Amino acid sequence: MSFVFTSDRGAEPQGVRGLAWLALSAVVVALDQWTKAMAVASLELHRPVPFIDGFWNWMLARNYGVAFSLFDDHAGWQRYGLSAFALLVAAVFLVWLTRLARRERATSAALALFIGGAIGNVVDRLRLGYVVDFVDWHIGEHHWPAFNIADSAIVSGAVLMVLAAWIDARRSRGRSLR
Repeated sequence: MSFVFTSDRGAEPQGVRGLAWLALSAVVVALDQWTKAMAVASLELHRPVPFIDGFWNWMLARNYGVAFSLFDDHAGWQRYGLSAFALLVAAVFLVWLTRLARRERATSAALALFIGGAIGNVVDRLRLGYVVDFVDWHIGEHHWPAFNIADSAIVSGAVLMVLAAWIDARRSRGRSLR
């Protein structure tokens, strides 16, 4: 599956040059680990610190599961099972990244964000046995599950991927109507 922003679907894959996108992944991992270290050093577990009153707290949390605390049953398999799964997905995305055409920048950026986010959370999972979360968004007493920079990169990558697919579909329809 490939998302293209041009009519040139036969463009040559970027190959090893596509690995330059891993610089974005590295920035995500570095920023994620740095902000998590700051959160661990300055926040108390489950004690919210208001940032934007009525909407945003800083709050240290430990996530033993995946997004939205799915599989957060502390059975122990998550540490290595979820890490292995994340590394497998990152490897598949890495191969996909090298096979994209040079013009497929949005898809390349999305994959780089996914890879960086996955690696950022794997570092925590393998080092600590859980993922450090510290952003707590809420409206009144209704809280979104706590998250971190890695989670934000994964979500941003997903949004970018959907946007790239939507643009590609619109362009494909436009070509087929001619």
